[in-house]
Amino acid sequence: MRQKRGARIGRGTAIVALVIAGFLMTATEASGQSAMLSLPDLSPHERVLERVGITDITIDYHRPLTRGRRIFGGLLPYGKVWRAGADQNTTIEFTDPVTINGRPLAKGIYGVHMIPGENSWVIVFSKSSTSWGSFTYDQAEDALRVNVAPQTAEYQEALSYAFSHPQADSIVVTMRWEKVAVPFTIGVNTSEIVEASLRNQLRGRPQFEWQPWEEAANYLLENKLDADEALKYAEQSIAVEDRFENEITKARTLNALGRKDEALAAQNKAVAMGNQPQMFSFARVLQGFGQQDFAMEIFRLDASKDPNSYLAHDALARVAVANGDYEGALKEMKLALAVASDETKGQVADLVRQLEEKIDIN
Repeated sequence: MRQKRGARIGRGTAIVALVIAGFLMTATEASGQSAMLSLPDLSPHERVLERVGITDITIDYHRPLTRGRRIFGGLLPYGKVWRAGADQNTTIEFTDPVTINGRPLAKGIYGVHMIPGENSWVIVFSKSSTSWGSFTYDQAEDALRVNVAPQTAEYQEALSYAFSHPQADSIVVTMRWEKVAVPFTIGVNTSEIVEASLRNQLRGRPQFEWQPWEEAANYLLENKLDADEALKYAEQSIAVEDRFENEITKARTLNALGRKDEALAAQNKAVAMGNQPQMFSFARVLQGFGQQDFAMEIFRLDASKDPNSYLAHDALARVAVANGDYEGALKEMKLALAVASDETKGQVADLVRQLEEKIDIN
């Protein structure tokens, strides 16, 4: 009996010891992380976001440190799937369809995994985005795989993802860690996405104001999209409130559609309605769009409204510069300076200086 009791005590002691050892091991491995307490993560959590057009791109990840270790080809063997971060899945979310290095990917949230290699890496976008690491990674769940070339980079202790080279329809994402940089390009069909979005937006509260319709028409024109739809938007803007801005936009859409006589009639109506500051501002906008000939035409019409105003002289100076006549432009701008208000004298004086130095003010 004593032996049996002693055996039971021994077994009980051993169980307690194992429990304590297990607890200590778990506590040691946690190293500051807890299921019940809020403590700092070993690998800090990071979230970065970028907008391309109206498409949001969000990368959510944890940032492991090298801690003096050799990472790629060492801690992380070549040819093995890696979670592309630490802890939970690194995820990337797109609010619209995109392309990755030219290959299509639907909108949504994806788990990001990578397969490092000495000369080539594989980036995996997985339909599963809620796993812990890559332990349950399943290639059957891949939404897309792309091959990329790694680059040598300056040493970086903590892993990071960063956006760079922003364009109207693309952005570059680069993962950096240790001495390796892995970039990939996200493409966005911004014009098509905005065009579809405008239809939805104009079914809401904005439909009752003239500006949203006019702005939508201008967007389509500026991006050489559907001119017929732009005309409908311009006409709806006019129906809400007939103004210089939407009449001149209508003229632009008719001109884009090749309906020259109707375009001229709309332009004449707009000029009759517009005041000098409105027309001057519109001409400057046209210059921003690279439509110099049309802008010069508006400047001339604008000057005729009040030939003695500073805006008239400013407009004619810009026409002269467009024709290479800096002497005539300087003369007009000095006349503008003579009649400019106190609020505008400084700006006009700067334009005089630029013309004296033969700087193109257009």
